[in-house]
Amino acid sequence: MNYHSSVLAGLAALLILAGPSRAQAPGKPKAPAAAASAAPPSAATLDARYRSGKTHLDQGNYQAAFKDLEPLAQRSARFVRAADAAYLAAVAATRLKDWAEAEQLLNLLRTEYPTYPNMPDALFLQGQVSFEQGDHDTALKTLAQLPDARLTPERELMKAAYLPRITDRSTWQRLLRRYPNDATLARAYADRLVAGGAFTEADRPQLDELIAKFNLERARYTPPPRATKKSSYNVGVLLPFELNDPSWQTQRKNQFVTDLYAGLRLAQDSLQRAGRPLQLFAYDTGADTLTLKQVLAQPELAGMDLLIGPVYKSGARLLARYAREHQIVCINPLSEDGDLVMDNPWHYLYSSSAATQGRVAAQFAISAFGTARPGVLLHEEGKDDTDFATAYRTTFEAQGGKIAAVRRFNGEADESLNAAFAGLDLPTTGHVVVASDNRRVGPSVLRVLQQQPAATRPGLLCPGSWLDNPRLEISQLNAPSVYFVHPKYYDEQRPGFRRLRQLYLQRQRLPPSVYANQGFEMLLYFGSALFQYGPAFQPNLVTAPPVAGAVFEGQSYQGGAHDNQVVPIVKLNNLELQLLR
Repeated sequence: MNYHSSVLAGLAALLILAGPSRAQAPGKPKAPAAAASAAPPSAATLDARYRSGKTHLDQGNYQAAFKDLEPLAQRSARFVRAADAAYLAAVAATRLKDWAEAEQLLNLLRTEYPTYPNMPDALFLQGQVSFEQGDHDTALKTLAQLPDARLTPERELMKAAYLPRITDRSTWQRLLRRYPNDATLARAYADRLVAGGAFTEADRPQLDELIAKFNLERARYTPPPRATKKSSYNVGVLLPFELNDPSWQTQRKNQFVTDLYAGLRLAQDSLQRAGRPLQLFAYDTGADTLTLKQVLAQPELAGMDLLIGPVYKSGARLLARYAREHQIVCINPLSEDGDLVMDNPWHYLYSSSAATQGRVAAQFAISAFGTARPGVLLHEEGKDDTDFATAYRTTFEAQGGKIAAVRRFNGEADESLNAAFAGLDLPTTGHVVVASDNRRVGPSVLRVLQQQPAATRPGLLCPGSWLDNPRLEISQLNAPSVYFVHPKYYDEQRPGFRRLRQLYLQRQRLPPSVYANQGFEMLLYFGSALFQYGPAFQPNLVTAPPVAGAVFEGQSYQGGAHDNQVVPIVKLNNLELQLLR
């Protein structure tokens, strides 16, 4: 297998096993200033850099690989293997999820090096890049250019992985008109209609036509009967109570689980008082997937109308698969990982995903900071922070803004934090965005920004968790241009919260934690959806307007979203929190 084949095999494996890889935007490497009389690098120097880039790529050090390879791809480098460098640099950019940079390199490759012998590999990669950017038409058009004998299984796997993410009906219809003979596209749409709960009687003629034309299994593509409404519902709660370990260490570690369940019980009481009887059945999933598998094997679980849990990612994937197989809506109570609910019409996040938070934050930044001056984006290395940063940059730049620099850092290392700010031109920067809940990060960021003169100091957009950081002074957070992305914001003067607090204190002798608040709000919303729409309520949430919360700002799953689209943005004004969005 040659090098390009091995890279391609790796891309296909990522699509099948894990979906898109975690991302860090590399940013454009700056060429070092050279003296006018300096000689261009020798062929041996360029070749050594190329080999170094390939080695970094093989080792998974994509940032370093991109830095080595991208300059070699330019015509001005006069590198004999510039086409290979362009392709491999594009691979590194896709592994970093910098889709815009990858597309630029692939466009360069096709324009400057049209006779590149591995062009089918580049076209395949372009298909992924276009899908990731939501340009489905270009993706399908590019993949159709692949020679019939090349990459056919991988191409169909890619389409099968990305097409189910389309939520807009008009997009589906447009693609079906433009690619009427694409069997994978037709099958993906039929799956969405039937398994996704989007089927209406108006869709039956088109569905019958697709079944006949592409010889689809009619039994599989017969829409299930709508679940009828009932007078009461059963909800399975699968949480790691770890009741078999009564030690104080375990009880303390699991206090958030206890609080979450206590909030669910209070919501159950509220629904009962409103004439909506709902039964909770709690299952202890333990701290490992083995216990969860034993719970899922219990026959009565298949008779539940709604499932809530679990809290650990490995278990969440298991329960999501179970929910899909048994067609029971499942709610993940705490996760912000949007990948968990991707391509599964029966799985929802109660919270806003990190990507949704990044998108909403960017939309706010356009109005708050404008686009005249570029932004700077700093984020930690974790998946949620990376997803936030990727969505933020994509949305901000799509609306005409510019991100001058993207830096990732390790919040536990002072040298990494210092490096994140090194070389930034803050006086010309419009705003700085930071994605990190680490308590060490806020003081470092604010210290650097406050060293700038007030007239040229950039605005700051940061997580709402900074408001609870004891290392930060309230005067720092109360600065004029400091804003907070705060998905867990709630107004303590709201009547709903005051009532919840009163009831919780009566029952628990303690004020409710944020986990208790979340449990209460979650069951109140989805329990009400059960009584309003029945157990298969997914199509109704697509068009349902946002619902104001009793505690938090509200819930919305409009447009087919499977995570909450309500993301509050707040700021301190005269030491009081002010809701801006």
